[in-house]
Amino acid sequence: MDPAYVQNLHGLLEQTIAPDTAIIKNATATLNAQYYKSPECIPALFEILATSPADPVRQLAAVELRKRVASSLNLWPALAQDARQAIKARLLENILSEQNNLVRHSSARVISAIAKVELPLNTWPELLGYLHQASSSPTATHREIGVYVLYALLETIVDGFESHLPELFALFARTISDPESLDVRVTTLKALGKVAEYIDIDDKNDIKTFQGLIGPMVTVLAQALEAGNEDYAKAGFDVLETLLIIEAPLLAKTIPELVDFFLTSAANANYDDALRIMCLNCLLWTVKYKKSKISSLGLAKPILERLLPIGAEEDPDDIDDDSPSRLSFRVLDTLATSLPPSQVFPPLYEQLRGYMASDQPALRKSAMMAFGVTVEGCSEYIRPHMADLWPFVEAGLQDQHAIVRKAACIALGCLCDMLDEEAAERHAKLLPLVFNLMNDPATQRPACTALDALLEVLGDEINQYLPMLMERLVGLLSTAPLPVKATVTGAIGSAAHAAKAQFTPYFPDTIALIRPFLVLTNEGEEMDLRGVAMDTVGTLAEAVGREAFRPYFQEIMQLAYQGMEIDSPRLRECSFIFFTVMTRVFGEEFAPFLSTVVPGLLKSFRQAEHDDIDGAEGLFDAGEGEGANGAIEDIDPDKYLSVNSAIAIEKEVAADAIGEIFTNTKAHFLPYVEESLGELVNALEHYYEGIRKSAVASLFAFLTTFYELSNPEPWSAGAVPNPYHENVQKMVDTVMPAIYEAWVTEDDKQVVTAICQELSEALNKMGPGLVLSGNKVEQLCTNAAEILEGKSLCQLDPDHEEEDVEEADAAEYESVLIAAVCDLVGALATTLGPAFGQPFGAFLPLITKYYRKNRSLSDRSTAIGSLGEIIVGLKGGVTPHTEPILKLTTAALADEDAEVRSNAAFATGVLVEHSETNLSSHYVSILQVLRPLFDAPADAPSAVGNARDNAAGAVARLILKDRAALPIEQIVPALVGVLPLRNDFLENRPIFRAVFALFRSDPALISQYVDQLLSIFALVLDPASPDQLGDEVRAELLELIRALNAQVPAKVQGAGLTPYIA
Repeated sequence: MDPAYVQNLHGLLEQTIAPDTAIIKNATATLNAQYYKSPECIPALFEILATSPADPVRQLAAVELRKRVASSLNLWPALAQDARQAIKARLLENILSEQNNLVRHSSARVISAIAKVELPLNTWPELLGYLHQASSSPTATHREIGVYVLYALLETIVDGFESHLPELFALFARTISDPESLDVRVTTLKALGKVAEYIDIDDKNDIKTFQGLIGPMVTVLAQALEAGNEDYAKAGFDVLETLLIIEAPLLAKTIPELVDFFLTSAANANYDDALRIMCLNCLLWTVKYKKSKISSLGLAKPILERLLPIGAEEDPDDIDDDSPSRLSFRVLDTLATSLPPSQVFPPLYEQLRGYMASDQPALRKSAMMAFGVTVEGCSEYIRPHMADLWPFVEAGLQDQHAIVRKAACIALGCLCDMLDEEAAERHAKLLPLVFNLMNDPATQRPACTALDALLEVLGDEINQYLPMLMERLVGLLSTAPLPVKATVTGAIGSAAHAAKAQFTPYFPDTIALIRPFLVLTNEGEEMDLRGVAMDTVGTLAEAVGREAFRPYFQEIMQLAYQGMEIDSPRLRECSFIFFTVMTRVFGEEFAPFLSTVVPGLLKSFRQAEHDDIDGAEGLFDAGEGEGANGAIEDIDPDKYLSVNSAIAIEKEVAADAIGEIFTNTKAHFLPYVEESLGELVNALEHYYEGIRKSAVASLFAFLTTFYELSNPEPWSAGAVPNPYHENVQKMVDTVMPAIYEAWVTEDDKQVVTAICQELSEALNKMGPGLVLSGNKVEQLCTNAAEILEGKSLCQLDPDHEEEDVEEADAAEYESVLIAAVCDLVGALATTLGPAFGQPFGAFLPLITKYYRKNRSLSDRSTAIGSLGEIIVGLKGGVTPHTEPILKLTTAALADEDAEVRSNAAFATGVLVEHSETNLSSHYVSILQVLRPLFDAPADAPSAVGNARDNAAGAVARLILKDRAALPIEQIVPALVGVLPLRNDFLENRPIFRAVFALFRSDPALISQYVDQLLSIFALVLDPASPDQLGDEVRAELLELIRALNAQVPAKVQGAGLTPYIA
């Protein structure tokens, strides 16, 4: 090796770590041009690594040596065999004598890079034996080096290590319990994390062996926590999180012990908060990825009970800072959304009662927060019990301690989001309490946030509060600090949303106050306020309408453009939302703005979402980077490559906006369709599920908008679709294959739910051609059946054991998915009609299983409700399935819940109506189970009223199908007695058709009730009321009134029906 060549290379390396940027740049250019393209640089770099007296130079030599060995230029294979052999031999000697830890680690990565080339060729057979020997050395430093090199090899070499697993297991079983060195133990822990990735899911022996090492691995993590070593702890938790997500069930036997370890460590106040947060984060991922185990082992209750004391700890002042208490509530949220609510809410309720009775305000605060964060996952479960739960919230809002009042405000906001009707009904009690908290500086901001949420759901009830409300909010808008102003501005928007046109008198003064916020430019709180103000202005515009807003339209559009150009994802997001709202308000009038708005949306799609750190270029792939002090150190990928979540959320909003903007601006958007479509299809593969979900919605918006623009003829149900316009068919051929492909690979339930919902709506709008095109019915049925069987990718849990008893209860997110896929089956029945009768046979048992008595209300209601819609679509195609459906629906008529009974009444009625099987022999038994549904008081809950109306509709359908098989004299007074319907007006149609039939077949009987009927006719025909009949029934009713006028004119006149006789 030419000494001058080595010396020159050494000098250039020294220059690249100099503090002068120009020197670094020149030296780097020289290295790249004159050295790094030649194989001779490899032995020279090794010589510098082995002999340089300067640690930073040796470190940099190791980094560059690794990169040259791994280079696509194939420099290493170009070296002579004896040169390669010499470097390999000396490298193994050199690493053991190297004193600098960072240089040792970088040298290990050089060995790994060489091994990636040499091991597959069997040209370095001594390497693994050497490493085993080093890992078993009596010298701790040598053991650490040996294990670290093995770890580096496992990181680098993807294939070929499976055959070495037994000897690696034996070695690591010793080094994981190294008696002297925590470094050795932690490195072993990291290496085992890599070994786990090699284990085949079907290899029972390797799985069992690895499971035996979990205990010692957790012991090492506990030692890292006790030592307060954050880096070691992070490495350990990273390994456990890897074990949670890989397919092999390596942790299946130790979930209870792991959960206990996480909770015990998280509760240890002697640990730094950063370590406790790591424990809680790992617990969160355990709940998320091992939910079947958590559920089957009944761990929800102990987890919940041990998290609440952590939640009682003090929170940091900055709302963006993590803390153990905040992470504990995040775990609770995951628990509630991942597990059946029956496992989560009952133990929470017990804790809520106990904690709210405590004399410690911190415990009461924890109870309120826990209640709030679990509402999302338990909303349907707790809905019937809200009367018992409101007193806790109201007590929290009046608590003498501000921390409890703040937590109660947060809980109230969660309740408004998930249980809007129940919250709105409680307005008379809640609004005064929230108003009172707005006067207190300690609770002003959370109170305004709670008010914002409450106003959002209030509807017409807001009108009685509007004058006082606006006086208070406008006052705060002028005097409150910036963070509170942002919350108040949002609350004004919610007030406008609820009040709609009633807000118009307040609009001019309000827009004048908000307008200055739209030009704020300082980072932080000012920018937050500007974003909220933009959102609120859009809400105001929707409330007061286009003409009232028109004078402000042009100016605020310009301000929204400016917001789109500012380097702030949040402001761009708000501008996109504003543009979308403006298309709703102004429709096709928005067209002139598309040439500026759409390019801005498309630009958002193309942004990078990773923040690259200066100095990391070209180093990330190597695993090493240059630190700020000039020393090269092991890279933490999270440090050098972090996802900018704000940009991801901005893209989500852009993806959502572009579809609605097309829908609202119609043909004016056509020049942008092709480019937009390409971005949306690409977005289906994005890592962030929110973007994928928005892309799904917009792709279907593109489909249906194209369809509407084609002026289509009404479609007919059946296996032969109406042909689409050529452009619509092209859109279908582009969008639907992308959707089907995304569905098969989608692992997020909410995205799959969106696919099912959007596809259902598109089918109902566009007809059967959407799925008959490309013969996709079979694939669609397969995808839907997989969901109902719990076997789709988004439902799979690697730790779920087939021999486990099938879980009857499920998380509420699962129920939403099941409801969506049942709606999709209903849409297939509607569009394919009787032709769907045979495929439906496979779905019937899958849907039926969701009506088991131990299923949740949501599942039972979905199962029976979907059958009703499917029957309506199938019509006579339901005939082969009549008996099992009738057995199911008549059983459901006695369900404990009125919502299920209502759906069962409808399904039973339409089954009798459409089936070609003669069911007259069942009429009496059907009437017996329908009869109790008629006994609904006037003030009954809406579900009970719906059940009564659907029962009446079912009886009417029986009359229409076979009046002779019924005890008609007993039925008619009951049927007339429920009129007028007060809940489900659609059932007026079969009922009135039955009345018309009775006037034809049994005039003497029905005429006994003519006085009642005439007053009912007047009510349903009242032009001031919503349409209750539909055109066909209305026309037939008018004919009947004219006929009755000829018989009993005085009675017709007395009922006020004369205007309808023409």
